[in-house]
Amino acid sequence: MLESLKKMFSGTEGEVPVNTGSKPDISREKSAELYAKAKNYFPGGVNSPVRAFKSVYGTPLFIQKGDGCYVWDADGNQFIDFCGSWGPLILGHNSAKVREKVTEVMQNGMSFGAPTALENELAELIISNNRFVEKIRFTSSGTEAVMSAIRLARGYTGRDKIIKFEGCYHGHTDSLLVKAGSGLVTFGETSSAGVPKSFADETIVIPLNDISAIEQAFAQFKDQVAAVIIEGIPANNGLLMQDVEFIKSLERICKENQALLIFDEVITGFRLGFEGAAGHYGIKPDIVTYGKIIGGGLPVGMYGASTEIMGHISPDGNVYQAGTLSGNPVAMAAGIAQLTELLKSGFYKDLNAKATEFSESIQRFATARSYKFKVFHVGSIFWFAFTNKEKIQTAEDIDPASMERFKIMHRELLNRGIYLGPSGYEVGFVSAAHTKIELEKAKRAIFESLDVVFRTK
Repeated sequence: MLESLKKMFSGTEGEVPVNTGSKPDISREKSAELYAKAKNYFPGGVNSPVRAFKSVYGTPLFIQKGDGCYVWDADGNQFIDFCGSWGPLILGHNSAKVREKVTEVMQNGMSFGAPTALENELAELIISNNRFVEKIRFTSSGTEAVMSAIRLARGYTGRDKIIKFEGCYHGHTDSLLVKAGSGLVTFGETSSAGVPKSFADETIVIPLNDISAIEQAFAQFKDQVAAVIIEGIPANNGLLMQDVEFIKSLERICKENQALLIFDEVITGFRLGFEGAAGHYGIKPDIVTYGKIIGGGLPVGMYGASTEIMGHISPDGNVYQAGTLSGNPVAMAAGIAQLTELLKSGFYKDLNAKATEFSESIQRFATARSYKFKVFHVGSIFWFAFTNKEKIQTAEDIDPASMERFKIMHRELLNRGIYLGPSGYEVGFVSAAHTKIELEKAKRAIFESLDVVFRTK
């Protein structure tokens, strides 16, 4: 995963190859001015690296507003948005239900650093509709939730080592910000300055979709592994959908070795369905981490487990974790409003059907023209890959050279009013706000863009 991140952020701004089918570039004058100014304040001019547009053409777009499935940039360009703030906006931008609830709660204050009834309300909403958690703890981000889950696993088991997988990203926690070394089963190697080697040495990195590697890791580090962590469905480095047999084997091997299985559902939680990937697979992980959607667009994370495991969290137990803004009332309000909508009858059935039709239509177009292009999708998540492979299940299955084609496609789509995340390794999201009309417009733009991509030398 980290190798792809480095590729993602190491590019330079440039010009797309000239092709007569290309649309004229949209104006980015105001965005470019804002970006130049931002470089005086922030490293690379951004507060999160992928926003710098280093792996696509041109300067970043500065977004001014969003409504429904649309966003507008500082130059007044309008786009149908499939990024959705990287997944949280499952109802679309500026949802009236979320906005009204947040506005109502804000009248009473925005932070107390003390318990509120809103925390209870959101927790009850989640726990009563999720078979996989009995108690939870709110945090302020997905990264913080994962960090806390790792600490809890170590505290609960009394062990130190963690197993993670190549191609899975779990936020910028030190012990998980690692890449694989050489060999089938290796200690992690630091992949960011500032991460001590001693931290990375506690992390074992193995390939996805390889049961023998899991078994070898547990044999090699017998009684040392606290937990295995995996994204519910790996979706930070392409959409690397795993066979259910592999996930069930993880569950079995963890139980045999008295290690915990952690599902990182920051992306998949409440996205594939209310119970996320755990519900999708019918597998109960020992600890689950969530984020994005439960905040309704505001910063919220969460981790949960059985009452027994969560009993080790302070103040009940000796695993310390705290946060001034954990359970922030405004964020809780947004989560209550959004999750209430998700629980309405037919919500996921309708959303997933819409996303499936969208993805399959694009695939039919590409297949009819014999384009080297696949649309991978699950639930309302999709990923465009320039490949002929029927399955991409590991980071190594992704051809880095294919990202050159994505760069062209990304620019063509922007010029046609379609916004995707600015990296070919990122997934896209369909929201409840995308209507058939917008999805048809988007499909036409994608068809035209693919034609340009495959005519460009």
